[in-house]
Amino acid sequence: MLGLASRLRVLPDAELRHVIKVRGVSANGIHDFFDLAEALLDADNVQLALSHLDRSTLAVLAVAGQLTSSNSVPTLVAVTNRLFELGSTEVTLADVARRVDSLHAVLLAERNDGCCIPYDAVSAHLAHWPAQGLPGTADLAVTAPPVTLAAVPDTEIAFIDQLAAERAFGMVSSIAELVNELCREPARQLSRGGLGLPDIKRLAAVMTVDVDLVAPILALASRADLLAQSDGYWMETEAGEAWLLEHTTTRWAALAVAWLAALPPTVADILPRQAGLPWGDGLTAFIAWLYPAGGEWMLSQLTEFARDAELLGITASDTTSTAGANVLRGDLEVAVDIMAGALPAEVGAVYLQHDLSIVAPGPLAPSIDSRLRGMADVESRELASSYRITAASVNRALAAGENADSLLAFLASISLTGIPQPVDYLINESASRYGRVRVGRLTDGPNAPIAPPGNDTVFLSYVCSADAALLGTIAVDQTLAPLALVRAGDSEHLLSRFAGDAVFWALSDARYPVAAEDDLGEIVHLRRHQIARVTLTPTVDTTRNLIDKLRLRAESGVSVADAWLARQLDTAIKAKQTILVSIAMPGGAVVDYLLEPASVSNGRFRARDRRADIERTLPLKSILSITPAP
Repeated sequence: MLGLASRLRVLPDAELRHVIKVRGVSANGIHDFFDLAEALLDADNVQLALSHLDRSTLAVLAVAGQLTSSNSVPTLVAVTNRLFELGSTEVTLADVARRVDSLHAVLLAERNDGCCIPYDAVSAHLAHWPAQGLPGTADLAVTAPPVTLAAVPDTEIAFIDQLAAERAFGMVSSIAELVNELCREPARQLSRGGLGLPDIKRLAAVMTVDVDLVAPILALASRADLLAQSDGYWMETEAGEAWLLEHTTTRWAALAVAWLAALPPTVADILPRQAGLPWGDGLTAFIAWLYPAGGEWMLSQLTEFARDAELLGITASDTTSTAGANVLRGDLEVAVDIMAGALPAEVGAVYLQHDLSIVAPGPLAPSIDSRLRGMADVESRELASSYRITAASVNRALAAGENADSLLAFLASISLTGIPQPVDYLINESASRYGRVRVGRLTDGPNAPIAPPGNDTVFLSYVCSADAALLGTIAVDQTLAPLALVRAGDSEHLLSRFAGDAVFWALSDARYPVAAEDDLGEIVHLRRHQIARVTLTPTVDTTRNLIDKLRLRAESGVSVADAWLARQLDTAIKAKQTILVSIAMPGGAVVDYLLEPASVSNGRFRARDRRADIERTLPLKSILSITPAP
């Protein structure tokens, strides 16, 4: 432990931070570098570190440990030769050196002057593996990997690619619906994690997927920065807003790039990068062989990313697609070209029907789809989408700044069937009625409506209309009951304790010809568009705090040797253990005392001499060695 503690003490902060993170050491109970060394050599922590090592690296470590136990310092050449003797035919000196460097970096061994010296606790732990059903040194060195499954026939790759393209198109469409829906109505993140069941069902219906896929798809979109949490709600981001206006292939590329960037290097290294290679049982068996002590953590990561790969068309039927193979190799442009040739072509025209429906004969260009959504409701989102124009949807477009002429001109530019008379009538009629109901923000001005007598509620907004009958209908409309509308003292306004935006959209959803107005009574345009405002909250860097504490303790002026002696004595005191202490006497003589330590302070320690049955106080600097009493 002394050697490891000394090494930790001189490590640069960046390397120390890396070790603490990779080895998963908790800051709890760590007060000095000896505590940290003890935690790193703990059996559970050693096992955790070994579980993340591949078979060949474990073989190098095990062989080095055996050579060290033979009272020799194992050179890299000796380790390489011993692996050859055990039957490992593909090992090279350069490969051994690279693996020793990785062991050195995670503090399982020390590389020094061309030698690999594992720490005793690590070698002892590896030596007990066979008793636990884990492979020993010989098995690690020579056991051959399982036979991998052959690629599917070329005739089946075309089917795999077609299926992958279908899934890619479906997933891009589903995520587009998800982003659009969360822009319209965000979903609340529960304090215990995940979404509530009502939100899950709503989003599943919008995306036309099973409820079990909502969380994985949400994670995919979040990974690509299309969605983010803001004030406890999942919302569209600015990147998501821009993504919706891109072509399907560009949308897919953004998702594929985000998937690849999040892929852990250890997982990426073992994934099949050739089209037609399977990801199923053969890959699982290979992982179990490659990581003999830790296949579970690798399999859990593989399961998550393999599921997402299937959703994105990187794979189909657990087999790498041609586009997916290029993504894994980093050839994104080639992958996009392949997908572009397989995905259905986008269209720029629609059929306007007399029943107020709009039918697209194929996937619409994103710019057209985005504007249609502003003036019509989506009814189905398949290969051929359909929309429906309603009074409420037209009112929504008018509230966002459109007018009858701009709406009709846009529809005429994309319609293959002209403008049906019912569509023309609905748009013009809605535009003529727009603003018959007004919603505004209550102010303290002299003309502001006042609350009815005896009502102490704090009202934030008002509803008014020149049509008294229409205002009366709104007042008794049960669908608007959550707004808790009450008559103002002048009987010409309805008051609400909710903000004007909430009242406006509630009235719009209820199909009233509502408009928002400012303090001067002028119509203002609103857009139902909520963008996530992500704020970085400061987090406590426990690793940084731990390193600062360790550095402060190390700079206290106490040498490593004295600190080590004090720790040994403190351990003996806590255990009430008798120890044999060698003391350097004046003149060069060395005297051994059988002592039971009592306390350590100010560079001296007090102990009970078991042989002489007296109490002694001795300086720490005179101690040459401490060993447990036999």
